[in-house]
Amino acid sequence: MNIVQSTRAFEGWLRRHTPLNPSDLRFKHQLMERSAFEFLRATFYRWAQIWPQVCPKLAHAPAVLAVGDLHVENFGTWRDAEGRLVWGMNDFDESYPLPYTNDLVRLATSAMLARRERRMKVGRQGMCAAILEGYRAAIEKGGRPIVLAERNMWLGAIAVQQLRDPRQFWVNLRHSDPAPPPIPSALLRRFLPASTGKLLFLSKRKGAGSLGKRRCIVVTRSEGARIAREAKAIVPSAVAWVNGDTSKRIFAADAIRRAVRSPDPFLYVVAGWVVRRLAPDCIKIELADLPRSHDELALLRAMGWETANIHLGRSIKAVARDLRKRPRRWLERAASDMADATENDWRACRKR
Repeated sequence: MNIVQSTRAFEGWLRRHTPLNPSDLRFKHQLMERSAFEFLRATFYRWAQIWPQVCPKLAHAPAVLAVGDLHVENFGTWRDAEGRLVWGMNDFDESYPLPYTNDLVRLATSAMLARRERRMKVGRQGMCAAILEGYRAAIEKGGRPIVLAERNMWLGAIAVQQLRDPRQFWVNLRHSDPAPPPIPSALLRRFLPASTGKLLFLSKRKGAGSLGKRRCIVVTRSEGARIAREAKAIVPSAVAWVNGDTSKRIFAADAIRRAVRSPDPFLYVVAGWVVRRLAPDCIKIELADLPRSHDELALLRAMGWETANIHLGRSIKAVARDLRKRPRRWLERAASDMADATENDWRACRKR
């Protein structure tokens, strides 16, 4: 399949699992044409197709419950049950049992594409070494949640700079379009406090790979201030489409539960929906949001560490053994090959 055939086939499969919004889907296609980095974010289904062909020696590495659609903008912040600010993986929609190498190569590929587009400055050898350094260290130490308290103060300083101004956050959210909720309102009320005001349902385009799926935001008042929840439809991973897996199993909740993680108490995967809290301190952090003075290598090490936190949900001894046997600069070579393959698909997408 070329990229156009792949996109048509995948979207046909997707429609059999969930209703799609045609307007958002057209916007997704426009987003795919903007840059190779945005194309990568929006087309995990294509990655799942070509990665085993481009990197066959890595496709048989020990399996973990992987993130799947991992990239440098799949990280964010939330508050845990103790009210502490936590930084970590933000999106598990494409979780699936995969070789551990899938997540590492995809993370490095996204960083490499970001560098080619001048969104990051660090060299490709340095970025891959930093990701592996963080990953190995977490594997050896059994992982640790990245709680921005007495540890990780440098990352906490970056995260705090990204926290939205509360007043502006709610103004921006209320500028979203009013829309009837695609999720049953009775189900959504389960994730709101008992005492709330009138519910305002909104529609807002977000993300890249999830564009086209049903999504809604509900804003209300509780105890004198605004609160918000977002509900997004979730379907089986695109890997199931590639593998011909008809089980319809969704692995997101398993990946979240098994990870070494200080959980977000307002994140739920239930009845085909992902429901989460929206707030100025509960956000996805994008590269454009980061301060100019941030340490890219330290950030990539943290991303490697958090990737291991997710993989540690399963037995990791086989992964540690395999990792020790890998030749020097294997990640750099694989990520470079996948970045080239992604750019080729992106150019073909733009031509069509």
